[in-house]
Amino acid sequence: MKVAFLGLGVMGYPMAGHLQKGSHEVCVYNRTTAKAEKWVAEYGGTFGKTPAEAAKGAEIVFACVGNDDDLRAICIGENGAFQAMDKGTIFVDHTTTSAEVAREMLGAAQEAELSFMDAPVSGGQAGAENGILTIMCGGRQSDFDKTKPVQECYAQAVTLMGEIGAGQLTKMVNQITFVGAVQAISEGLAFAEKAGLDPKQVVDVISKGAAGSWQLSNRGHTMIDDQFDFGFAVDWVRKDLGFALDEARKNGSALPITGIIDQYYKEVQRMGGGRWDTSSLIKLLRD
Repeated sequence: MKVAFLGLGVMGYPMAGHLQKGSHEVCVYNRTTAKAEKWVAEYGGTFGKTPAEAAKGAEIVFACVGNDDDLRAICIGENGAFQAMDKGTIFVDHTTTSAEVAREMLGAAQEAELSFMDAPVSGGQAGAENGILTIMCGGRQSDFDKTKPVQECYAQAVTLMGEIGAGQLTKMVNQITFVGAVQAISEGLAFAEKAGLDPKQVVDVISKGAAGSWQLSNRGHTMIDDQFDFGFAVDWVRKDLGFALDEARKNGSALPITGIIDQYYKEVQRMGGGRWDTSSLIKLLRD
């Protein structure tokens, strides 16, 4: 299938690579052309100098960019993809955005006689590189059915959660849940250290019981070693938590712990840790 992929950050770069490895004909776009040229040199395929150029003639257009404004720019901005896509083409957005912008882009897509799906991902940089992401989709069943086999090039689970915006809302639940786990693990490990226990042995033991989680098994030892260079940065999680907290104010949800943890991450930013990964919460309990 001829596809386009817009955005070659730490997630998009390997995701687009899996598409090319999956025998699809991929044309990529990145705001920095040198990154697109590097991708082509590594994987093959082609690149476009604008979103429109990359999207022209594609059967499906995928995107993974930074935020709401970045999505608007590549979709409906100058030389945006929507102006070049053939009628009936599906745009699949893997960016974590607000639910509102997903609905906004659906409206713009419908005006252009296109389809739009919100499809945020979970699994981080490692999940993208290993092709084992979890994808939460919002959109029409027919669009989901057509795009799911292609998304499976870089995902282990692709699920339709409901109408447009449902994917983003599910991703908010994911972020609410995992930051709570990070804070709990941080407190537990800091306690273990102060109590004179071998914290790595503690991780190995409790990960086999009720306290076990992906976060503990994959980040426990690195948190102990003060290593925080694993992709998903504090700056980005604060963006995501902002979406969740805004949505909670609208729908009346109570997120007391999430609000506190968001402020903890703000403190990590003040420490100069905006680009540290999210497991860096433990730094606040040590310094």
